[in-house]
Amino acid sequence: MQFPTPIAKLVEGFMRLPGIGPKTAERLAFFVLSMEEDDVMDFAKALVGAKRQLFYCSICHNITDRDPCAICDDKGRDQSVICVVQDPRDLIAMEKTREYSGLYHVLHGAISPMDGIGPEELHIPDLLKRLESDTVQELILATDPNIEGEATAMYISKLVKPFGLKVTRIAHGLPVGGDLEYADEVTLTKALEGRREM
Repeated sequence: MQFPTPIAKLVEGFMRLPGIGPKTAERLAFFVLSMEEDDVMDFAKALVGAKRQLFYCSICHNITDRDPCAICDDKGRDQSVICVVQDPRDLIAMEKTREYSGLYHVLHGAISPMDGIGPEELHIPDLLKRLESDTVQELILATDPNIEGEATAMYISKLVKPFGLKVTRIAHGLPVGGDLEYADEVTLTKALEGRREM
């Protein structure tokens, strides 16, 4: 059976989301149709608001609604340590541990020649600019423990050697091939505690 055009467009819209196949998209579309109109409008406004009001911090490249972001602007955080993560979701996962009180730098990806992503596509030059200040003493490389994450960590560690910083890598309490954003707080805490110098 072919859906009326408005439903078909709604199903297509949901299918653009990661991990949403045709059946799930149909279920979501019909669920939206069963919602009260005010709730649908609130949902639509939340989507548009998130898209229009959020941007990347000019310092760390985290998603924010102000510049600099709350983390970069917090003078109570340890300014001598920067934790490098691949994705804003990884930063959120690290914050959930409540064990890390330094600053962050979000790369927005990892080196992956197969996907056409080289170092120039990441926010590495901005990281190097941040390291020019004398306040940074340690760089924690918290990229995912997979081939791309390891390659990115190695590349950055070699690049920052001339700065004379302590460069550490989070311990592999995380499963190899896993994503940082899906790790629980205990695993992330152990990984932070067991980081090693590179």
